[in-house]
Amino acid sequence: MTGLPMRLIAALWDVDADALRGERLHAALAALGATRLQVNVCDDDARGGLAMNHFEQPIEAVVAVTGGDSADVLAALGGVAGTVQAWRTALRAPLDPDLPVGERVDALANVAFLRRPDDLAYDEWRRRWLDDHTPVAIDTQATFGYYQNIVAEPLTDDPTGVVAIVEELFPMEAISDVHAFYGSGGDRDELNRRITAMLASVSRIGAEKNIDVVPTSRYDYPLS
Repeated sequence: MTGLPMRLIAALWDVDADALRGERLHAALAALGATRLQVNVCDDDARGGLAMNHFEQPIEAVVAVTGGDSADVLAALGGVAGTVQAWRTALRAPLDPDLPVGERVDALANVAFLRRPDDLAYDEWRRRWLDDHTPVAIDTQATFGYYQNIVAEPLTDDPTGVVAIVEELFPMEAISDVHAFYGSGGDRDELNRRITAMLASVSRIGAEKNIDVVPTSRYDYPLS
């Protein structure tokens, strides 16, 4: 993870989504030394997107904070959410388009929480994920943004063992159109080929089970 930018990622429950996007929290985080805030919320715009749950309760929002002391940032987030679970992560961005700030990104933003199978060593799991799976995921889906967050350490209790958090940006049509999700252009044979390749790759890292997938709307805020 040497040389990769670090940031705090938190999953939130019992959350005030308006407060997440509000000036009061942003000013508080900026005063703590945070320089950037990303907010992903499960809202009506993302409703209907693919969702999978492994946590006891479905995640309501995900935030990523760059800069600031982790304990202070967690305390600030605790003011807008009843439950916060967080990790310190290293960011890779194989697909990183220019995105608007301060407004909703025109995309379905799927956030996935990955866990390593017990029978697969971490180094091999990570190699399969980063080296083998990444190009398959990009080539077989209609993603135009792809972000990989490698967990360096949990910052709160994590009984479920999250080792990575991935965000993929899809066109909004992907919520209801499987061809738009996979980028298969309406070709049924091509759709089946892409699904088969994706599922085979996913199974090699154990992400066909014990995974959370959270369909969200994304907002980005510079804080300094």
